[in-house]
Formats: sequence, structure tokens, C-alpha cells
Amino acid sequence: MPRLWIMGTEMDYTPQEIMVAAAAREIRDGEIVFTGMRLPLIAFALAKQMHAPNAVGLFECGLMRDTPAPELIYTMADPPNIAGALWATRMINMMGLLQRGAVDLGFIGGAELDRFGNLNTSYLGNPESPKTKLPGSGGAADIAGLSRRFVVIMAHEKRRLVERVDYITSPGFGDGQGWRERVGLKHGGPSAIITTLCVLGFASSMGEAVLRSYHPGQSVASVREETGWDLRVAEDVRETASPTAEELTIIRRYDPQGFWTR
Repeated sequence: MPRLWIMGTEMDYTPQEIMVAAAAREIRDGEIVFTGMRLPLIAFALAKQMHAPNAVGLFECGLMRDTPAPELIYTMADPPNIAGALWATRMINMMGLLQRGAVDLGFIGGAELDRFGNLNTSYLGNPESPKTKLPGSGGAADIAGLSRRFVVIMAHEKRRLVERVDYITSPGFGDGQGWRERVGLKHGGPSAIITTLCVLGFASSMGEAVLRSYHPGQSVASVREETGWDLRVAEDVRETASPTAEELTIIRRYDPQGFWTR
């Protein structure tokens, strides 16, 4: 595999591979996880082999798996994901698990994200007369509103990490600490934002994103430069742990052509 150079530092992995490794570390053993597609799909496979053998994966199309699909899939309803599923049912039953509070963790993405972890996948510009109409929620609003916590995976660009999103498609902490409770969301909220540059966490007292770690080749300054608000920095901020050799072996075995990870 070709090596990647970032800010003069030679890396043996891609930005997507370190994002997969960071995402896998967010999964705890025994959890029920809305995995979704792309990088979270591989993160689930990695976590199952590394530290969370009893985690269970859910797919919006109506599938539950206690093992990853035996080969890489390109849509969640691909035959390898259906074969051997623990439960093959209807979408409404997956959403029912969310509504009952049974889902521990969900992975989602977005076009825009703000300092309180709100996501926009609906409109850019004034929603009444938008510059761009985006695809919408899919199941992301349900996952953000009803899972016990959620993790966002997205590219890190100043135009995408903004002070306030143009439209809240999937709610984070609204306008800050206490907002979810005020609007009737009894639990949950974002626990991490994993980007191409860093990992953000959340200050529980404010519901606001803080820089938890910056990826190798980055720095506090470079991350803040690409963030559209005055990003707070955790007292114990550190460099993101690089994927280990074992983690990279698992990732590349699952995605040998780098379809999702290059």
C-alpha cells in the first residue's frame, strides 16, 4: 500500500483508516450499535475482533447481526449482509428498538455540524430558499434523537464545521447543556465527532464540542484553523493513537481494495 505524507510526516495508513480505528474504540462490548455503512461498518468489524466480541450491529433496512458480514458490502441490503443475519425483519422493527431506548450507540454523518453537535443534511442557506437542497435525514434524526449516544464521522473542513448549522436535521445538544431535556429527549446526544483531522468530545457541563485528540501530523493549531468556531481544547488533549499493525491487518482484510478506506 502506498504511504501517505501529512505535513512532512510519513504515515503507513490513510486518514480513513485512523478514523475507522478511532470509531471502533467508541464501541463497547455488549452494546447494540446502529452501524450504518462505509467507515462505521468496518469499525464494527474491527471492534468485534479487537475488544467487543459481544456487540450487536443493526442496519436500518431491518437487519441485526452478531457477526460482521463475511465480505465487504456496498449497500446494507447486499446478500452477504442478509445471509447469516441474527434477525432479518422490517425497518419499523429496527426503529422500534430505537424508540424503546434499546440502542446504545449509533453512527451518523452530515454535511454541516456545529459546536453543539447538531447536524444538517437538509438545506444549505435559508431553508425557505436554499442554495442547495441536501438528501435529508434518512434514519439519522431517529438515531440522533433516540440512541443512548451517537458518534459522527465526517471530513473536517471549515465550511462544514460551522458556528451554527443552517438547519437542524439531526439534533445534538441544541443550544447547549439542558436543551435535550427541555425538548423531551430523555437521554443521548453526541459523544464524539471523528474527523479527518481529529476527535472531538463533549463537555458535559455545556454540551459543547472540545478537542479531545488531534491525528498524527496535525496539531491543536491546525485543527482550530479548520474549525468554524472558537474550538475549546480539553485539558488532557493528546495525539490520536495510530492504528496498530493488528488493527490495520483487520481493516485491510475486510476492505482489501480500499473501497471505503482510501
